[in-house]
Amino acid sequence: MKAIFNKWIDRYFSDEEALFLFILIVATLVLMATLGKPLAPVFAGIVIAFLMQGGVDWLKARKVPHLGAVLITFLGFVSFVLALLLIVVPLAWKQLSTLFTELPRMVQQVQSLLLVLPQQYPDWITETQIRSIMSLATQELTSAGQWVLTYSFNSLASVMTLLVYLVLVPILVFFFLKDGRSLIGWWTSFLPKKRNMLTNIWHEMDDQIANYIRGKVIEILIVGTVTYATFALLDVNYAALLGIIVGLSVLIPYIGAAVVTLPVALIGFFQWGLSDDFMYLLIAYAIIQALDGNVLVPLLFSEAVNLHPISIIVAVLIFGTLWGFWGVFFAIPLATFVKAIMNAWPRHLSADEESPVIKAP
Repeated sequence: MKAIFNKWIDRYFSDEEALFLFILIVATLVLMATLGKPLAPVFAGIVIAFLMQGGVDWLKARKVPHLGAVLITFLGFVSFVLALLLIVVPLAWKQLSTLFTELPRMVQQVQSLLLVLPQQYPDWITETQIRSIMSLATQELTSAGQWVLTYSFNSLASVMTLLVYLVLVPILVFFFLKDGRSLIGWWTSFLPKKRNMLTNIWHEMDDQIANYIRGKVIEILIVGTVTYATFALLDVNYAALLGIIVGLSVLIPYIGAAVVTLPVALIGFFQWGLSDDFMYLLIAYAIIQALDGNVLVPLLFSEAVNLHPISIIVAVLIFGTLWGFWGVFFAIPLATFVKAIMNAWPRHLSADEESPVIKAP
C-alpha cells in the first residue's frame, strides 16, 4: 500500500510547480473558509471589477485615457446600483409582501379544487386528509408572511454589514479597476520564476471565465427585463418579482427554467384561472425561454463551456452548498477551472507506463 501511495505521489507531485499550485489552492481554500466572511467585501470588489474590466478595455481601445475609462465605467456601475436600490428592490419587496398577504386566499382556492378528489378517488384520499394538509400549509405560509411583513432594516443585526458593503465595495471596485494591472504584477512577483503550467491555466481560463461571467450577467439583465416588460404588458400580478425570479433562474442550467415555471403558472392561474389570458401568459413565457436558450445563449456564449451536463449539475450542487449564491453563480467557471487544472497537471509516468506492452488478441 505504501509503495502504491509513493508511486502516486511521484507521478503527480514530483514537479515543483505542481506542488506549488497544490499548496496555493489549499491555502486559498483555507483562507476562504477562515476569513471568507470578513474578506467578503474584498472578494465582491474583485468579482465586480473583473466584470467591469471589459468596459474599461473597450473604452481604452477607443483612445480614452485609462483614468477616464475607469471613471466612466465606475459611474455607470454606481448608477446601476442606485437604480437597483431605489427602484427595483423597493418594487420587488412591495410585491413580495403583497404576495405573502394573498397566500392564504390562494391556499383556500387550492383547497377548493383538491376537495373534488375525495369524491373521485375515495379509496386513495379523504376530505379530512386534504383539510389537514391545507391547514398546515396555511399556518406555515401565514407565519412566513408575518415574518416578511415585520422584516425591516431596524431589526437586522447585519445593518452594519450592509452599510460596509455599500461604502467599501464601490471604493474597492474603483481601485481594483484603476490599479488592477499593477496589483496583478505585484502578486505574480511572489510566484516562482518557472510557472509554465500556471501561465497556461491562466491564459486558458482568463478569457473563458471573463466571457462567461459577463455574458451571464448580461443574460440575467436581459431575461429579467424582458420578462418584467412582457408580464407588465399582460397585466400579470407581481410582474417585477417574477421578472427577478426568472432572470436569476438562468444561473442554474437545465433546471432553473423548469423550477421557475411553477410560480409563473400558479400566479397566472390564481389571477385568471384556466382562461385565455392564462394561456397567453404561458405562451409568452415559453417564447421568452425559447429565445433565451436558442438565440441569446448562443450569441452571448459563442465559446461554449465544454462540460458535460452532469458535471455542470454536480458543480452547481457542490459549490452552491459551499458558498450559496456565489457558489451557484461561479459553479460553471469553477468547474471549468478544475478541468483546466486537471488537463494541465504534469504526470510523470514510469517506464512501464510510458511504453506499455501491447499483446496481440
